[in-house]
Amino acid sequence: METHNINFSEQFEFTGKAKTLSLVAIVLGIAAIAFGFLSGYQERTFANLLLMGYYFACVCMSGTFFLAIQFVAQAGWSASILRVPQAMAKTLPIAAAILVAIMCAGLFIQHNILENGESLSVPYLYKHWATHGLAEKGSVHYDALIAGKSVFLNIPFFLGRQVVFLGIYSIFSIIFVKYSYNEDLAGGLDSYRKSFKNACIFLVIYGFTTPIFAFDTIMSLEAHWFSTMFGWYNFAAMWVSSLATIAIIIILLRRAGYMQWVNNSHLHNLGQFIFGFSIFWTYVWFAQFLLIYYANMPEETVYFYKRFEYYKFWFFLNLAMNFLAPVLLLMDRDNKRTDTKLLFVCIIVLLGHWVDYYQMIMPGAVEDGHNGFGIIEIGTAIGFVGLFTFTVLTSLSKKPLIAKNHPLLQESLHHQL
Repeated sequence: METHNINFSEQFEFTGKAKTLSLVAIVLGIAAIAFGFLSGYQERTFANLLLMGYYFACVCMSGTFFLAIQFVAQAGWSASILRVPQAMAKTLPIAAAILVAIMCAGLFIQHNILENGESLSVPYLYKHWATHGLAEKGSVHYDALIAGKSVFLNIPFFLGRQVVFLGIYSIFSIIFVKYSYNEDLAGGLDSYRKSFKNACIFLVIYGFTTPIFAFDTIMSLEAHWFSTMFGWYNFAAMWVSSLATIAIIIILLRRAGYMQWVNNSHLHNLGQFIFGFSIFWTYVWFAQFLLIYYANMPEETVYFYKRFEYYKFWFFLNLAMNFLAPVLLLMDRDNKRTDTKLLFVCIIVLLGHWVDYYQMIMPGAVEDGHNGFGIIEIGTAIGFVGLFTFTVLTSLSKKPLIAKNHPLLQESLHHQL
């Protein structure tokens, strides 16, 4: 590519139809959430809010992870597309605040249920461990297993961990974005070296804390059950979802006339990552299932029994969308290099991981018989897609679409596979 033809000050204009549609989607989402609360489906609505809040935060977290990986690997191929994951990283503080707010509301807003002939006040989220009396000896609702985990699973410590983890991820996100913008102004290698050092620190922290973050946010919905592989299963899901999101944004920007320096080799790299980590996701998912089955641990089978019994369709759809579709469709080299085919696969992957989170969250958050699929699920998802689109594209429109002083930019502009 002739670099003299590149407009290094090119900026994305977030106006017109894209902005209008994202705002309409947000309004539809708010309406669906209001419908859920007003029509008596509070438990199901909270579960959907947690699902989409977690999804939103995970995609933005993985945008920061993408940046860190590129700095530590000193990767050249991605230098010209870093503004997209940077926009996702810059949005992380908003996503983190929304997720914490959802969890606080789900824990502190309570409702009464009848159990053993008496009224019991339970929270809408994390009721399996946050209900009063479960960890107190002498209580009629005492649960020895929950009592044994109460040092870790208690509301102050739980929310404290969430705030600390998401706060650390958000701080590093802001640091990476700040150094990139400073690099645009000052040039040189100072900002790049600082980004490299901070990325090394971030990856160590991220590697140790994301499994705990997944244990807390999702696995503790069913506090009697546990899996040491659950954190990596969630990591694979959030990482693949983020890669698919980056690819979709880049493809749509190219079709709109922006980022014309992105070529099929850049898409090929993203397609390779999506292909490879979809297989990794399947490996971890199946290993989690196989270990429980092969080791003959009946007390652990409750997790999969509930999903076979009440969510069988979603269980197998999950595998089809997150394993079969990306593996079969991206196995061919040309499919990874063709924006139409890659876009199609990425949309399937994003929808597939919504299904993945749905069957992860719903059985533990919603009582059997109260689950369902309809306006609440579709509307909440549309609302959060609109919110993600609005916040990320607004962030993307603030600065030029290319990091013009990145030391490896020329390698990216001439990237060929």
